[in-house]
Amino acid sequence: KYLSTFEVAEKWGISHRRVGILCNENRIPGAQRAGGRWIIPEDAAKPAMQESKAENISSQKTKD
Repeated sequence: KYLSTFEVAEKWGISHRRVGILCNENRIPGAQRAGGRWIIPEDAAKPAMQESKAENISSQKTKD
């Protein structure tokens, strides 16, 4: 069974836009395009989140 980005977002506690970004970056194994939408296997694991560029820059400033 497959889930939409909205369903996965609710399951993982993140936005559906973030799920779409993860799909575009090939970070969710098994995610596929179906027409103009992403479908994601219901058993797909949430990938580890990376620091955003803004968070990375602010953490570097506090170290200096």
